[in-house]
Amino acid sequence: MNQIRQWLDGLAPRERNLVYAAAALLGIAIVYFAIVLPVTSAARQREARIVQKTSDVAWMRQVAPQVMAAAAAGSGMASDESLVVLVDRTARESGIGSSIRDQTPAGQNGLQLRLEGAPFDLLMAWLANLQQQHAVRVDGAIIGATSAPGLVNANLTLAHGQSPAS
Repeated sequence: MNQIRQWLDGLAPRERNLVYAAAALLGIAIVYFAIVLPVTSAARQREARIVQKTSDVAWMRQVAPQVMAAAAAGSGMASDESLVVLVDRTARESGIGSSIRDQTPAGQNGLQLRLEGAPFDLLMAWLANLQQQHAVRVDGAIIGATSAPGLVNANLTLAHGQSPAS
């Protein structure tokens, strides 16, 4: 530190002011590139994700009546697998198998399961697949956020076959 001080003292006042100005500009550039730029970039990415998710929700609301009509018509194909085996197999295939913590039979053809730390998007895609491809309906769902973004805990009641109202 003393060497730098001596070197600065050896400079002419005009040169010393130029060195100070260059150091200040360097400091500002470091702050900008290390703090400001990453924060604004992350904010833009979050805004883009929100726009995409909003678009997805609008599309889901648009096609919901068609999906409900198809579900009411029984368009799902029933599977010969037991519900426990079907749920386990499809959960592993969709990437949420490791999130299943508990499975308990619920009635004659139902199953209650508890998931912890499941990615929300994968959970919704998995449930849609169960309904559309395997005629499994969700009779009950309690879904709560976790401290990690995008991950949820869920308690689900699933049943094989047509809904009791039909």
